[in-house]
Amino acid sequence: MSGTSPPRFDEAFAAQFAELLAWRRDVRRFRREALPEGLIEALLAQAELSPSVGHSQPWRWVRVTDAAQREAVQASFARCNADALGDYEGERARLYASLKLEGLREAPEQIAVFCDHGTAQGHGLGRKTMPEMLDYSVVAAITQFWLAARVAGVGVGWVSIVEPEVVRTALGVPAEWKLIAWLCVGWPEADSEVPELVRAGWERGR
Repeated sequence: MSGTSPPRFDEAFAAQFAELLAWRRDVRRFRREALPEGLIEALLAQAELSPSVGHSQPWRWVRVTDAAQREAVQASFARCNADALGDYEGERARLYASLKLEGLREAPEQIAVFCDHGTAQGHGLGRKTMPEMLDYSVVAAITQFWLAARVAGVGVGWVSIVEPEVVRTALGVPAEWKLIAWLCVGWPEADSEVPELVRAGWERGR
């Protein structure tokens, strides 16, 4: 066993951590300027400290820089967004149409996050009765990435209005990789502790 003493987190740190949670927002409006070299790698290293079922570490991060691949995802979003608009009527439809739901054209960094359902790592531990734990493990890692990014002043937006199969095909990833998230990452235009959907009047929250 390691002889290293565990860290002790004082009240000041606890207060800052609570503040971090409050300011971890889903960002949709980004500045276009690039992030410093090596920052994404550092944030991903912190994300990979996240827990995973059976220590399977099933997350697969794909940084997408190719213009054609990004355009395919933008087109997918446009189709899905137009289809979703048809689900609403009246004032709710008008409000939906006004929402800023992605930063696909502005965010300098974009990361597709997959769960590798074919991984042998972990030897299946903890998955027999709840195989979805693999997906949940990836979600936990994304949350850890999000918090690490916020500490660095970087905004993250999780775009879910895309077609998973279109994304998987555009990126050419293995068939056993399941899309969990498309993340837009960059410097936010502005910071707020109030969720954008609350500010826009879409939902009040609890």
